[in-house]
Amino acid sequence: MNDLTLIPATGAAVPAEPFLARHLIGGAWQASADGRSFDRISPSHGVVVSRSALGGEAETLAAIAAARAAFDRGDWSRGTGKMRATVLLRVADLIEANVERIALIETLESGKPITQARGEVSGAADLWRYAASLARTMHGDSHNSLGPDMLGVVLKEPVGVVSIITPWNFPFWIVSQKLPFALAAGCTCVVKPSEMTPSTTVMLGELLVEAGLPAGVVNIVLGYGQPVGAVMASHPDVDMVTFTGSTAVGRSIAASASGTLKKVALELGGKNPQVIFADADLEGAADAVTFGIYFNAGECCNSGSRVIVQEDVAEALIERVVALSRKVAFGDPLHPDTQVGAIISDAHLGKIDGYVADAVKAGAHVRLGGGALRIDGLPGRFYQPTVITGVTPDMAIAREEVFGPVLTVLTFRTFDEALALANDSSFGLSAGVWSENVHTCLDFARRAQAGTVWTNTWMDGFPEMTFGGMKQSGLGREIGRFGFEEFLEVKTVAMRIGRTRAPWVKSR
Repeated sequence: MNDLTLIPATGAAVPAEPFLARHLIGGAWQASADGRSFDRISPSHGVVVSRSALGGEAETLAAIAAARAAFDRGDWSRGTGKMRATVLLRVADLIEANVERIALIETLESGKPITQARGEVSGAADLWRYAASLARTMHGDSHNSLGPDMLGVVLKEPVGVVSIITPWNFPFWIVSQKLPFALAAGCTCVVKPSEMTPSTTVMLGELLVEAGLPAGVVNIVLGYGQPVGAVMASHPDVDMVTFTGSTAVGRSIAASASGTLKKVALELGGKNPQVIFADADLEGAADAVTFGIYFNAGECCNSGSRVIVQEDVAEALIERVVALSRKVAFGDPLHPDTQVGAIISDAHLGKIDGYVADAVKAGAHVRLGGGALRIDGLPGRFYQPTVITGVTPDMAIAREEVFGPVLTVLTFRTFDEALALANDSSFGLSAGVWSENVHTCLDFARRAQAGTVWTNTWMDGFPEMTFGGMKQSGLGREIGRFGFEEFLEVKTVAMRIGRTRAPWVKSR
């Protein structure tokens, strides 16, 4: 550990009082009816960051009823695209004006570095602006080739009331991958953030109210999956549920939603391969691999946790990644130079360490790290940058989502072997390929079983570029035009011109 780059506690001031978070239901901020609340303790600094109202079935039902009434009232769902876009643009401006306030709370609740939290919040404003553009450009189709007496119109309409359930790893970004696109379509929503990072969603709710969003269009319920999430997924007045999180919970939500056959969109886990060929730019690949595994402490569905490298250059790549890993700054998330912060919880820290221990027992080798990390002056939960070699495809660490700063390395000889290893997974969220040969990159990109494929880069994203997975990485898409259309229903209208319909009943 002495050769790692560590940043001790900075002594930066944390808020003297916890952020007080309440439910937003029907345009009003409310405590829970029974007065219950729950605290979030910072995983990095050990202080109470927020105290949130603990919602139950009553609050969830009230929020759904408010969203239903707002949708049926029609001032948002049947309003103009211009009206909706105007509100979304105001929200984007307000987000940018509140970056520092939101980022501080997100850092303390999640343990991520303050610079990454700032980037997440400010970047989310662009999602809101892009969604605003879609609100004004939404259109269906017309068919005037059906004959002189017929005109066909295909309409796109909002799906209705949408339940939005978001995770703890990117709480502000992921709600912004969903909510503005649902609003742009004309939907009304009930939002449940993770109980570990509730506050920034509440702050977003404050900005929505300030921007002039009509009461009931967005409702926020704080609490746990049981009962809040379960009711949101199963209630008959909810027309769609969109969820980001683990595959196991995604299956449960899909099962709950099946009772009413509501629409479901799921963005789930990944075990994302980066395939590196011998002709690749090894310096660039090594830096991207290092970024891909340590960004957000590896607590990222797009984490590049599975490197598949050609045997001829495997050792050269590993040496570069290990050397770069030692330079990555782990430590106090409030320090501007910190690149990797704390792990979200004690339980998750134990899960990460368990994967590493099991891999070693199965014959893998720890080239770097492999255990918890202590940061001077902080009581929080940290994990060392970890590189595991000698990994075989059958090991759990090569097949399951570790969700931590742990890189596994596998090797291959031929293109077909690399492709087979990349696709040998129950997940299909993202993949990467590194080669100077454009034909190699294109062939891999066409044949990789993943919703996103990066070539000679990793984790570049844009609001215009749709995101989502294949296989057990999920259903549906987010952001981009296709993500927007998840929140639309298609309706066909066939119109006859004049009294030209031939009678079906014959006159006698």
